[in-house]
Amino acid sequence: MEKHKSQILVAAVARILKPLVRILLRNGMSYKTFADIARSQFVEVARKESGIGGRKQSVSRIAVITGLTRKEVSRLSKFSVPNDKEKSDRYHRASRVVSGWRRDNAFLDASRRPAVLAIAGPGKSFQQLVKRYSGDVPHRAVLDELLNAGVVACPDENRVKLIERAYMPRGDETMKLHILGIDTSHLIDTISHNLKQDGTDPRFQRKVHYDNLPDEVLPALRQLSVKSAQDLLEKLDGWLSSQDRDVNPEAGGSGRNTAGVGIYYFEEPHSHEDEVR
Repeated sequence: MEKHKSQILVAAVARILKPLVRILLRNGMSYKTFADIARSQFVEVARKESGIGGRKQSVSRIAVITGLTRKEVSRLSKFSVPNDKEKSDRYHRASRVVSGWRRDNAFLDASRRPAVLAIAGPGKSFQQLVKRYSGDVPHRAVLDELLNAGVVACPDENRVKLIERAYMPRGDETMKLHILGIDTSHLIDTISHNLKQDGTDPRFQRKVHYDNLPDEVLPALRQLSVKSAQDLLEKLDGWLSSQDRDVNPEAGGSGRNTAGVGIYYFEEPHSHEDEVR
């Protein structure tokens, strides 16, 4: 049974790595760099999550757990993963501004649609929208971010309007790579939680797919999935914003948690490779 479980795990890891390796090669990352990152994360997770009785892990014990040498463990303990906080802050600022623009009565028009806003000034302006949902970040910086992403447009030099329902960076390859790390880690963390054998309440993890669809139905499926998923995410966004203390300081409560729901669409030509296995 353990051998079979190991084989399934190897197959699962290979599936995960194949699309990731495509991205790494496309962006010029060598195997050596990837291997150092992988080893360093083995060391970090073993140090933080495999302790006994709350005691600090020794280099020798980490080496035993990970299969690395003591010399490698010592070297990799000093390995520094670059900080992408700036990208994370930009992404969340832009997302909060777009969400606030869609639902906050102060920035809606008479038909309850996102109003065309003055770029600056008191009252119903983009400057005040940014101040409410991004703090003291310069509104021009957020405007440039949304313009570059194609989320907003300026009818003239003094006004801005929302033309997309959500923020998704288009031309900024570095921001897309940042999202790769965030979204993929969230999905795998959810699966990790659900794999536990301790009776912990499972997190929601579902998908629907069929494997004999004609080419002609894919455009309609893409359109249906975008509309249905966006409607659900906007509904959840409205509820979550009312509970988040950054957006709603009156929400109260204890602790500080990150939580949300992610939805993704996939398609690929069917391969008989998996059936042979």
